[in-house]
Amino acid sequence: MTRFQARFATTDEIGHWDKHVTANPNGGNLLQSEAFAAVKRNFGWEVRYLVLEPSGAASGETAQASYNLVLEKSFPFLGRFWYLIKGPDVADVTEVPAALEAIKGLVVRERLGVFAVKVEPDIIDSEEARGVLGAAGLVKVPNLQPNDSTAILDIAPEPRLVLKSLHSRGRNAVRRAEREGVEVVEAEPTLANYRTMHALMTGTLNAKSNTGAQVRGFEYYRQFWTEFTSRGQGRLYFVYENGRPSVGAFVINYGRKGTYKDGGSLQKRAQYGDSHLIQWTAINHMKDLGCTEYDFCGTPPADRLKDTSHPFHGLGLFKTSFTKTVTDFVGCWDYVIDPLRYRAWTTAGERVARQLYTRRTGQQFY
Repeated sequence: MTRFQARFATTDEIGHWDKHVTANPNGGNLLQSEAFAAVKRNFGWEVRYLVLEPSGAASGETAQASYNLVLEKSFPFLGRFWYLIKGPDVADVTEVPAALEAIKGLVVRERLGVFAVKVEPDIIDSEEARGVLGAAGLVKVPNLQPNDSTAILDIAPEPRLVLKSLHSRGRNAVRRAEREGVEVVEAEPTLANYRTMHALMTGTLNAKSNTGAQVRGFEYYRQFWTEFTSRGQGRLYFVYENGRPSVGAFVINYGRKGTYKDGGSLQKRAQYGDSHLIQWTAINHMKDLGCTEYDFCGTPPADRLKDTSHPFHGLGLFKTSFTKTVTDFVGCWDYVIDPLRYRAWTTAGERVARQLYTRRTGQQFY
């Protein structure tokens, strides 16, 4: 059984953070990136850079170090709360308890005052996986990230074979849009284009107000998009109709993973297949950049894909027109270090903290 030692990253490791994260067992996640750390640091979180080093493995087994972004908030009387966003990035669910024991050891050793750690490893959901986490004392809590259930497309094969692998609805839409001359433009990362993109996102959400989702304020997205584009990891695409952008998509390349992070469109459009073609264009750009998978970033869970009452039913139909299956991850779990303080947190602390932060800043807590 693999054991870990937890420590904070060195200055040199932080200086090459993305190189380390994308070498993680599961390839890392854009939400563990240097760019995302810069965003969250500006929106209410302290950032820590955590390294989990294997300190022992069974005979014949090998393990590798895991680099994980930790988001931290401090609260009066309670102490510190850690959010191991999309982590710990370990090879198998059986390694999660050992990784968390190592984190607890670091907390105690350094007297950090952390009362709980929220985790959401990119490990596929199953009864076995939930059993392992539950047996280790983790507490299942509501999921936070949109791609805890998502559609992932294998884009490693040549483009002709990738296109052939799409669901017939998606493949036919792409081909028709190409025949009818729909044009996708990679837009410059300018303030004006960012404002246009944000307006498309907001308009889409308002038109589909039953989703219960919220678009963060423009300033959040401006920094988010700027951090990724400035590192060569983000691209903005538009389709134009009658001289103005009608569909927009912001796509991120991070390691071997491409992710359709943000999207929006005008609700009344004449060009058939425009939203499919913008995705197909982005997919091929991601391939050119070395990505081997493309995450459509958010669908209903697999067992609710056909449920028309689900708020993301329409999104699920669109995204599964590219890949026919949905991947469910285990989602969010809390690892309790101090039971008394954690009880106070779950009884009222978290609710009050979220309300106060949103009231003070107008931003979402997580």
